[in-house]
Amino acid sequence: MPDERGLVRPNWGQAWHGRSARADNGGMAGRHAVSILACALATLAGWCLLAVAHGGNESVDAEGHHWWQHAVFYEIYPRSFADSNNDGIGDLNGINARLDYLHWLGVDAIWLTPMFPSPQVDFGYDVSDYQNVNPEYGTLADMDRLIAEAKKRNIRIILDFVMNHTSDKHPWFIESSSSRTNPKRDWYVWKDSAKQNQPPNNWVSIFGGPAWKFDPRTNQWYYHYFYPEQPDLNWRNPAVERAMFDVTRWWYRRGVSGFRLDAVDTLFEDPDLRDNPVMDNEKNAYGDPKEKDVYNTKLPGIHDVLQQLRRVADQSKAVLIGETWTRDITELKSYYGAHGNELHMPMDLMFTTVNKLSAVEFRRQIAAVDGAGGWPVYVLSNHDIRRVYDRYGDGKNNDQIAKLMAALYLTLRGTPILYYGEEIGMENRDPRRREDVKDPIGKLGWPNEKGRDGERTPMQWDAGANAGFSKAAPWIPVGPRFAKYNVAVEQKDPGSILNFYQRLLGLRHKDPALVEGKYMPLNENDAHVLTYLRSYKGRNLLVLLNMSAAAETVNLDLASKGVHAQRALPMLVSSSNSKAIGATQFGLGPFGVYIAELR
Repeated sequence: MPDERGLVRPNWGQAWHGRSARADNGGMAGRHAVSILACALATLAGWCLLAVAHGGNESVDAEGHHWWQHAVFYEIYPRSFADSNNDGIGDLNGINARLDYLHWLGVDAIWLTPMFPSPQVDFGYDVSDYQNVNPEYGTLADMDRLIAEAKKRNIRIILDFVMNHTSDKHPWFIESSSSRTNPKRDWYVWKDSAKQNQPPNNWVSIFGGPAWKFDPRTNQWYYHYFYPEQPDLNWRNPAVERAMFDVTRWWYRRGVSGFRLDAVDTLFEDPDLRDNPVMDNEKNAYGDPKEKDVYNTKLPGIHDVLQQLRRVADQSKAVLIGETWTRDITELKSYYGAHGNELHMPMDLMFTTVNKLSAVEFRRQIAAVDGAGGWPVYVLSNHDIRRVYDRYGDGKNNDQIAKLMAALYLTLRGTPILYYGEEIGMENRDPRRREDVKDPIGKLGWPNEKGRDGERTPMQWDAGANAGFSKAAPWIPVGPRFAKYNVAVEQKDPGSILNFYQRLLGLRHKDPALVEGKYMPLNENDAHVLTYLRSYKGRNLLVLLNMSAAAETVNLDLASKGVHAQRALPMLVSSSNSKAIGATQFGLGPFGVYIAELR
């Protein structure tokens, strides 16, 4: 088995470097010279990553892959990650204090959910100032420090950009709502009543109730796809476009390496405001008639905006990740752009809709996105989606299943986005009473909709009070299993979920087949075991994932794929009852993982 202390991975200042290394703080020219020399040496072995330092430059390997294609992204919900000042709310300095842990784990980029000033109606997704930090989380100086300290550890910072709407407390909206003649009136979507005292059309907010709110002062309605406190920006106004693009430039200058774009599907509305079709006799969780969002989502203008936003990002060699909910691969492909000129990484959120262990279904999803032409992005959970431990666990083998799912999305061709706490097996802690709910969705939709509190609980650092998150009572209670499932305990346990993740990420960073290799499915009719190769320049890594509770024997026909192997050298195995019987036959324990090099 490989020693994780010796594993190497790409970074911005060298061609490859050891897991324990730290970025050189010396002169830029010296770092570039080292990088070029290392790349020249690495080329003798058939490949290299020519990397330069963060901040306006780009890492591209010999095959044209960019830094974000080699990276492992880690989503942090700042409110819940680490509390440095013991007020019960996570903050930027808390994240800063945990950077060494993230470096040890193998994280290359952190995606921060919104940390901007906000009334917190939707916990940060109602932004009142795009160019500052919410005082609960710290200051701009704290953000600058976090970016700088992360850079020392070869970790980039990605921000969540809420493009569709602002808070109703944003100065833009305060001006816009002050009068019909205000210069910023057309920065938002305002309309007269369709009939007396009636909204302009039948559109329903995704969070319940009409998507229009009446303003008695100016005698018009404004549109809000989300909460009334989140008025939609009018992206048909060039001034809005310029202002929002300038926000991204401002953050790029501060050292941010890109953005995750929130709710990109919702930027435009039908100019004629036609009613959406209503689905007969169907209600949503809030009791409203269900509609097909034909006239207020996925309108063609989105792609023009993304192309222009991409041009701005490319000037800073930044990455754009999209929250892209799509019906099929054809729709997903459209977000890359016909010429690869829109999103670098639209999330394959269809992957998250496979809510059962199914080799057949995951194989189908992987094949579709792998053949889509763009660079795949794999997500299994996030701040809006229930945790892996709950969605796939059977109540008996949850730890083993957590390792199985990690091996799935961390060995595929593409970029994975890991949600904080998945690496230690955190589970959802859903509120049991309406009065315990923090998420406005849960308050409005209870009991049919319990909200998203369950997947946003504090990170579990140790077995002490409040799981080591804070000395004060956390803003939301920690999970009940924190005494066993936490970083401190699991780092000491070689068989823990955490150590499996760390070894797996180390392997991913070390092995060119997992970084650059082609995805090649095997045994495509197997209903229980998902099997594939990652192949790179004659090197073949085999991945076997048993998605059943029974032991399975797998026989491979490698010759039909042009692969001739005499033996399998194990690289990472999740349990002792999974083993090679020969170069083409393997025994897998229940929910077993077996990753091997074929020679």
